[in-house]
Amino acid sequence: MVKKKNIRGCPNRASTCKTKKAGSQTASSKDLTPLDNPADSDISAISPEPQTTDRGQLGFPDRVYLLASVIFQNNHLEKPAAQRLVNYGKERGLPLPEVKDEEMQRPAYELAFNTLKYQELLEDIMIDSCFYLTQPMPDDQMSLVAVMLYDFQDRKFLPRESQGEEEIIQEVRDVENYLLRFKTKLAASLARCRIKHDLLSIECILPESVKTKQERSNSLPLYAWVNTLKSSLEEVQSVLKNAGFSQVKSVGQLEGSTFCQDPHCGDILVFPAQLKAQLYSTKLLSDHKLIVQDKSCSLGPNAVCSLLREEGDVLMAGCFSALTVSHTASLIAEEHKANRNDQPTVHVCVSDRTNAQREELQQNVTAMGCKNVKLIPEDLQSLDGGDKRLQKVRVILLTPKCSVSAVSNPVEFILQENGDTDLLQDLSQGSIAQSKLEALVAQQRKDIDHALKFPKVLAVVYSTCSSYPEENEVVVSRALEQAKACSEQEGEPKQANFRLSPALFSIPDHAEGPEEAKHFFILEPSEQSNGCFLAILRREPEPEVKEAPHEVLVRANAKGILDRIGFNQLTRKQQHGHTNRITKTTHARTSQPHFSVSIQSKNQETKVSNSTTLCGHQEFSNRRQSSQAKALRLQASKNAVSSSSSFSKPENSTPKKSITPVFSTTTSTTPLHPAPPPATPLAPVVRPRRAHQEVLKPVVLVLPQVHFPNFFPPEHSRMRFNPSFSYNNWRPPAQTVTLSRSSGSLSKDAVIKSRPLF
Repeated sequence: MVKKKNIRGCPNRASTCKTKKAGSQTASSKDLTPLDNPADSDISAISPEPQTTDRGQLGFPDRVYLLASVIFQNNHLEKPAAQRLVNYGKERGLPLPEVKDEEMQRPAYELAFNTLKYQELLEDIMIDSCFYLTQPMPDDQMSLVAVMLYDFQDRKFLPRESQGEEEIIQEVRDVENYLLRFKTKLAASLARCRIKHDLLSIECILPESVKTKQERSNSLPLYAWVNTLKSSLEEVQSVLKNAGFSQVKSVGQLEGSTFCQDPHCGDILVFPAQLKAQLYSTKLLSDHKLIVQDKSCSLGPNAVCSLLREEGDVLMAGCFSALTVSHTASLIAEEHKANRNDQPTVHVCVSDRTNAQREELQQNVTAMGCKNVKLIPEDLQSLDGGDKRLQKVRVILLTPKCSVSAVSNPVEFILQENGDTDLLQDLSQGSIAQSKLEALVAQQRKDIDHALKFPKVLAVVYSTCSSYPEENEVVVSRALEQAKACSEQEGEPKQANFRLSPALFSIPDHAEGPEEAKHFFILEPSEQSNGCFLAILRREPEPEVKEAPHEVLVRANAKGILDRIGFNQLTRKQQHGHTNRITKTTHARTSQPHFSVSIQSKNQETKVSNSTTLCGHQEFSNRRQSSQAKALRLQASKNAVSSSSSFSKPENSTPKKSITPVFSTTTSTTPLHPAPPPATPLAPVVRPRRAHQEVLKPVVLVLPQVHFPNFFPPEHSRMRFNPSFSYNNWRPPAQTVTLSRSSGSLSKDAVIKSRPLF
C-alpha cells in the first residue's frame, strides 16, 4: 500500500519545519529524528489516510503531483504583467487528470492548497536561486515546479524514497531531477527570505486569519453521528466502552481513548482527532454504524427532524454530500418508524451532478440503509408547489453554496461536502473576493426566496458555513422582507406569515448576546469545532377570524355560491323595517282610523310578494316605492267609497270611533304563501294564532261602490282616484261598525246599524 503524507506548514504538526534564526542551510538537518517504526501504529493497516512520520515524509506518487499541478494552475493568483515574477502560462480551467485511486484526490488538493498559500514565497525562492532563469522549463510546467518545490522544502530538501511499484510519469521525474540539482541554492534562498522577513517559520508569512485557521485545524476533534438505521446510541456506546474507550462529560475533557456526547445534537459523539484508526478497529465505521462528518453538517438534519410533523416530506437543495442526505433520512425514518406504511420521503435536488455522481450518491445512501430517499434531477428554481412529487413536502433544508469562511479545514470540508473548489485560492489568502461573494449572495437570495413560495411548506431551514453576515443574517432578513412585499401584491401567495423561529440549539456562552442571537444559531469557529450559521423560517398558522353569519352569507353570495339565499333573508329583514315605517308615515298623514285597514292589508300583500324576490337592494327599493304608491291610490279609493256611504249620517256622531280590524300587522305577520319568518319580530305577539284563522282576513272586505249623482258634480266623478284630494271638509262622520273578534264576522247589531237610511 502506498503511504501518503499530510502536508506540513502547520506549526503544531509533528513534522513542522522548525528553522533557526541563523539561517544555516544545515539547520533543517539538525531537526531530524530517527524514523519511527510504521508497524508500531495500526494506522497503516487500517486507514487509507496519508501518513506522517517524525523524520519527514516519503513523498507522493507521481499522479498526485500531476493532479496538484493542474489544481494550482486553475486557481493560482495571476498578478499583473508588471508585477509578475513567474509566468505559469495562460491556460486555466484545465480538466483534472484521471485518478484511479480516489484516495489520491485529498492529498493532491491539500498539496495544491498549501502551494497557493505560499505562492509568493515560492516565487521569491525560484527567482533568488536563479532556478527560473537557468532551467529550460516551459511556462505551462511552472505549476508542477511550484507544487513539487513546496513538497521539497517541506521534506527538508530530501529526495523521495522508493515506494515500490508505482506509476512513473516522466514529466514529474524531470522536474524532480531539476530540483535536486538546485537543492542547495534553493535551501539558501529560503534561508535568506526568512532572514529578510524575520520569520521564525514559514507559517509566519501567512495572513493572520489563515494562520489561525491552520492552527485550529490541527486540534479539531472528530465528530461522528450514529446511524440509527444500523444501530443505536446505546449499542455504539457499549461497543466503544468494550473496546477500551471511556466516556467524559465535555469536549474539553477529551484526551486519549475518550469520547463524549455533543451538547447540541444527542446522536453525535465526539472523539480526539488521532483516534480515527482506533475507531476503524471497532468496525463501527466500516459497518456504517458510526459516520464521521463535520458537526456543522449535522445541525441541519437535526433541525429538520424536530420540525417535521407526523405526515410530511422533506426537500433538500443546495450543496451537500451523501452523508448529509443519509443523516437526514435516517433521523426521519427513526422518528416515524411506527408508521411503516407511509414514512416521510426525502427528496433531493441533484441537478448539479453528473449521472455518475448521482449513481454514486444513490449507492452510498443505500449502503447506509436509507430507503426513503428520492433523487430529483431538477434544480430548486424549476420546482414549484404544483409539482405532484412535492405535495407532501412540509420542510425544506436549504444548504446553498457559501464561502466556507467559517471552516478551519476547508479542503477536507469542500471535498467531503461537494463544495466549490474555485474558492480555494480565496481561502488560501484569508478573504473572499468581493465579486465571488456577491455572486454567492445572489444565488442564496434566489434559493431562499423561491423556497418561501411553496404554499404547503411549514418551515425552511437555512444553513451555511460562512462567517460573513451578508450570507447569513442579511440574506434571511431580506428574504422575509421580500416575502412580505410579495404577499401584498395581488395574485401572489401569502408568504408574510413566515417568521424567524427561536434557535433549537442553545448556546450557553451566548445567553446574554444580542437580540438576533435568539433567532439565529451561530456557532463561532474554534479549536473544538468549525463555525456555522442556522436559521429557521417557520410559517405561522392562519389566524382564526370569526365572522358574523350575515358576513359569511354576503361574502358567499358575492362569489355566487349560495344563489343569494342569505342576501334575500337580509332583504326581508330590511324590508320588514321599511314596511313598518311606511305604515306609520301613512297613518300619521291621513289621520283617518279606517285607513290603517287598507294600508295594513296592502303591506301584507307586499310582504308576500317581496318574500320570494331574488333581486338586490336596488330592485327592492323600486318595488317598495311602487307598492307604496299603489297602496296610497287604493287607500284614497276606499276612502272615497266609505265617505260617500256615510255622507248622510248625522254630523254630531262621535268621530273618534272607527272600524277595528280583526288582524293587524303587529299580531299577524304570516303571509298567504309559506315564507321564512323575519329574524326578529317587530312587536311582541299577544297570543299565538292558529292556522285556520289565517283565511279570515278583513283586508278582502270591500264595500260595493255607490254613486250619488245628487251630491257629486260631473267634474268630480273621478275624484276618488286622486289620493291628494281631501274629503275632511264635507264628509259626514262615519258610522261605527263593530266586528266580532271571536267569530271573525260582523255582529247582527252592527249589520243593522250599518244599513243605509234611504
